[in-house]
Amino acid sequence: MVRPESVVTYSGVVHGISDQQPVILVAKWKEMCRETQAERLVQVYNKTDIVGLQIFLWNKFEAWANNGKSIEEIWNNFKNIVQKSIEIFVSHKKRRKNLDPE
Repeated sequence: MVRPESVVTYSGVVHGISDQQPVILVAKWKEMCRETQAERLVQVYNKTDIVGLQIFLWNKFEAWANNGKSIEEIWNNFKNIVQKSIEIFVSHKKRRKNLDPE
């Protein structure tokens, strides 16, 4: 609710009328409360090439399952395969800077 979180000095719930319980939030504001956001790529999962992803993972399954001498090595191989599949089959878009004040 409040960004950056470091400005919040106290938060609590107060008993109100009937079953209402208002929240009290005490924040220490500075003159300029703006957090800079950098442009970055974010995944658009609803535009994923599902069939391509399934085929890719199915083809990589045997190599992943039989490759590795320890659990940690197998886990790292699995994470690398998933990361590569996300890069290839999940659409990305640029997240632009938010210029609105908080």
